[in-house]
Parts: sequence; C-alpha cells; structure tokens
Amino acid sequence: MRATTDVRQPGHSGVDSVLGAIAEWVNHRRGAGRDDAFWNCNRDQVRQVAKDLGITASDLREVAERGPHAADLLQKMLAALDIDAAALARSSPATLRDLQRLCGACRNKGRCERELAKGSAAAQFRKFCPNAFTLDALLEQKHLPFEH
Repeated sequence: MRATTDVRQPGHSGVDSVLGAIAEWVNHRRGAGRDDAFWNCNRDQVRQVAKDLGITASDLREVAERGPHAADLLQKMLAALDIDAAALARSSPATLRDLQRLCGACRNKGRCERELAKGSAAAQFRKFCPNAFTLDALLEQKHLPFEH
C-alpha cells in the first residue's frame, strides 16, 4: 500500500506534507467505502504507509489519532520565529517531521494559540512548546555565519 502523496514532492509545504498525505490517504480509503479505514489496516499496511511517509508506525498512529490539523500551529510558530518552513523541509525533512510529530501531540495548543495571537510566541515558546529545544537550535543555526 502506498500513500497517495509523496511528501518529498516539490511544491508542497513541508509542514503540511506529512499530515496532508495521511489525511488524503485516510480520505481515499474512506471514499472506497471503508469506515475507519486507517484503524482497520493490518500492522503491515500501517508499517508500509509509515515507511512511505518516513515516520514510525507508532508516530503514524499518533498523528492519525489527532487528525490532519494537529500540527497546524507549527507553521505559525515557524513564521513567528522567522524560520523558513520550505527551506527547512528541503534541508532537513527529518527535523521538520519531528517538529510536526511533537506539535501534533502537544497538549499546550491553547496557550500556543494565545501567544501567537498576542504576538508574544517568539519570546514565550520556551515555556510551553515541546519543540523548544529544536526551535532554539534552528534559531542558533540561522544566526551562524555561512561557511564555505
């Protein structure tokens, strides 16, 4: 079984790609007349879809449980921190997938939404964001001089 969208395909936002691919796959399966398509898949099918998406089967289950919009706030957080999501998707897709996974599983979405709305997320994310360590590393990397 193959996912209907290749997450490495150019033109797709890196932040939306993995979750979009999962949502599209689930919707396709549901359109084929199968309710709860993902949850009716056997382990090998789930493992293959996860492999196609470049994540673990347990991460795929977690993302599917939370729905296709679970990591929507990541795009806004990256923008608030002036981190280019598309460049990150090209240069470090595994890092982006990890950011998506943690954002999707985050239990602090309410605070994140409030901080983003107030414009204070860039100053406050370290207090609530499970991606704080990685985001700090990306910010530090962004400010390093380019080496030839």
